[in-house]
Amino acid sequence: MGVPQFNPLRDVVSGAIMAATSVPQLIAYAETVGYAGYRGLTTAGAPLFAWGLATGSPWMNSGVTSLTAVMAKTDLGGEAYIAKFGEEEYVQLVSAYSLYIGIASITMALVGFGRLAQTVPGAVKIGFKWGCELGVLSSALPNGLYAYGSTLQTLTTKSAFGELVNSVKTAVPSATGISGVASIFYAISHPQTWDFVPAILFISCTFFVMKAKSFLPKFMPPGSEVLIATAAATFYSVQFGYDGGVVGEIPSVESSSGLSLFDVVKIPVEVLDVNELFKVPIAERCFDGSVVKLFITAAIFAGVNFLSIVGIASGFEAENSVPWSAPRELISQGISNLAAGAVGSAPVSGSMSRSLVSRMTGASSKLACIITSLLWIYMMPYMSVMSPTPKAALSAVIVSAVVQNVVLPKKLLQLKGTDLLVGMGTAVTTAITSPTLGFGCGVTAYIVVNACVPTEAKKKVA
Repeated sequence: MGVPQFNPLRDVVSGAIMAATSVPQLIAYAETVGYAGYRGLTTAGAPLFAWGLATGSPWMNSGVTSLTAVMAKTDLGGEAYIAKFGEEEYVQLVSAYSLYIGIASITMALVGFGRLAQTVPGAVKIGFKWGCELGVLSSALPNGLYAYGSTLQTLTTKSAFGELVNSVKTAVPSATGISGVASIFYAISHPQTWDFVPAILFISCTFFVMKAKSFLPKFMPPGSEVLIATAAATFYSVQFGYDGGVVGEIPSVESSSGLSLFDVVKIPVEVLDVNELFKVPIAERCFDGSVVKLFITAAIFAGVNFLSIVGIASGFEAENSVPWSAPRELISQGISNLAAGAVGSAPVSGSMSRSLVSRMTGASSKLACIITSLLWIYMMPYMSVMSPTPKAALSAVIVSAVVQNVVLPKKLLQLKGTDLLVGMGTAVTTAITSPTLGFGCGVTAYIVVNACVPTEAKKKVA
């Protein structure tokens, strides 16, 4: 097939479909990062616009994903940071982290990491993915099963699970992810503590999103099930006065503010002071005062991020003969993360679901994702329709994407021999510590195991 022939009309249609079907995800992933959901809407346009200008792919889309959201929250200690410094300070912190990840991405591209990323062992990638998905689940469950997410944390802390968490953290201070894992086990084992209405909304929306593709009309694009579920939940919230957690007020940027192109075109995007972001004490507050540790963590984050892009681009190359350049796409990741930091967004990466929608809806060039980004920016004044949307429904959007693989990790269980040991070790370490530490430990374990175990012995184990 190769690169499709440029068709601007198809790009406009595809971009519009993408813009509409992705809105619930934008809000949900912002909640996963740890700040107000509306920030996902107000900051999504600029990074995608920058990505569209830089990428060489006609279909690939980028944005905050469940993986980048949970990684950022874990690396920065989101909940504890907000409790100590407040949400506005946390937004500054996340924005600064996006800038460092952008710088790391471009630097790594220039030194040839783009091609090296394609050699990451499969066992490490599989285990890492499962560990991250468990983290995503732990971030979504609190707002899904309880009227207010903080309830689950309070209940878990007062239980035997809380005592176990304290013991583990005392022995292993880096086990920051153990709290989320404990919350999952508490919620599952104590259904009597669930709030009835949020739990019903959450379970029904999750089931619908996961099963709707089998009975919705074929002409409806992917993502329609998400729109229907969130629309129904929002309707319920308005009509029956839902009193649980909702998206809340969505502030908009005045059309007269933001960026200006030649004093003719106004782009209503609030841009932060980048110089001030570099003054944010991110190393002091989150990385033990070590700038070196900050840069290493940002580099690992950038490398892990790029694995998503490698997977998407390789799939398009294999299935549609669309060529791609690893260095270019890694630079594109860097540029989009610089834009993300400048507007207050969490780190971004390639989005498999949105990229597949772009291909399916007939996009012919990267103009489609630029159209999507502009619609997100200019349609902000109308996004207040999402204000009464229950957070339980948004949690369902997130959980529906990961719960099946968390419960039954087929690829992880299919590993054999030393690969199974490496995969399981990576999965557990990622879940109970942090994604960056888990990934680093997984790669190290793979190297050590393959250096120590003779080839013949590995064959016998397998």
